Amino acid sequence: MDFISTSTECEKSCREIHGSWNELSRLGAALAHRTRSERRQIKDVYRILFRDDLVERLHGAHMSNPKNEMFKMLYIWMLDPAERDAMLARDATADSLIDYQTLVEIYTRKKSDQLFFTKQTYLAKYKRNLDKDISSEPSHPFQRILTALATSRQSHQDNTSHHIAKCDAKRLHEVGKGSNGGVDESVILEIISKRSIPQLRLALTSYKHIYGCEYIKTLKGSCGEFEQSLRLALKYIYTPAKYYSKIFHTCIEGRTVDKKTLSRVIIGGEDVGMEEVKQHYEKKYGKKLKDVICDRIPVGDYRDFIVALITGPVSA
Repeated sequence: MDFISTSTECEKSCREIHGSWNELSRLGAALAHRTRSERRQIKDVYRILFRDDLVERLHGAHMSNPKNEMFKMLYIWMLDPAERDAMLARDATADSLIDYQTLVEIYTRKKSDQLFFTKQTYLAKYKRNLDKDISSEPSHPFQRILTALATSRQSHQDNTSHHIAKCDAKRLHEVGKGSNGGVDESVILEIISKRSIPQLRLALTSYKHIYGCEYIKTLKGSCGEFEQSLRLALKYIYTPAKYYSKIFHTCIEGRTVDKKTLSRVIIGGEDVGMEEVKQHYEKKYGKKLKDVICDRIPVGDYRDFIVALITGPVSA
């Protein structure tokens, strides 16, 4: 059951949010522990009560105070999934050097229909076609992988088959080396385009069970651009929580905290399950994620909000 179980409680929460606009610590505390459905409910009721769009108001506050990371994070947090991914996709494609890593995360979200809604939102908001914006000449290996992933997402088939997974694992092994010394790209792309994300994950699990090693590790020694792109994409598909724990480490433990990446990883962590991300982080690095954030980010409303996001009960 959602925390906001009655309309009265939701109205109370909205009035609290409205009244704490000039106190970011209160505003952050009021929104941080809300699930996705609760945030949607708050936006709807807030609009009715105050005849104002909460997300647009946060966006306006962010634009008026572009250096205030708290307003920016509050705005991102309150966006619907398709709106957030459309914004992330636009940021990833706006420069001449496309951020394919972010796009892989967007193209492999947990819900199979989310990519469709993200593309629709992208088109409506930016008057641009996402598929065209990720294209390049000559085509980048990531572009071909993303195209295959987009094809697989159109089927919305999330049922898995152990038999198909074993067949795909054997096929991956048989075509491990193509004529140029790398993997057979055409076969890999065919498999990706015809399988759901859960089915691909099961195939990678079957590969390890049959051959005693992870398929991803067989790509490690290759210097080919396609193999390196494939390796990153499969890391996310195979163990997304482990993938995000590593990105957390990279963006927090550098010389300066990469707040842009931190925002993106929190969004991804919500999608795959933040508790699992934190468990992987602690197992890998021997530290609690919360403790590292408190150590690396100065005391303030922004740090309190980030800590609340990773420690709260976050679900869809």
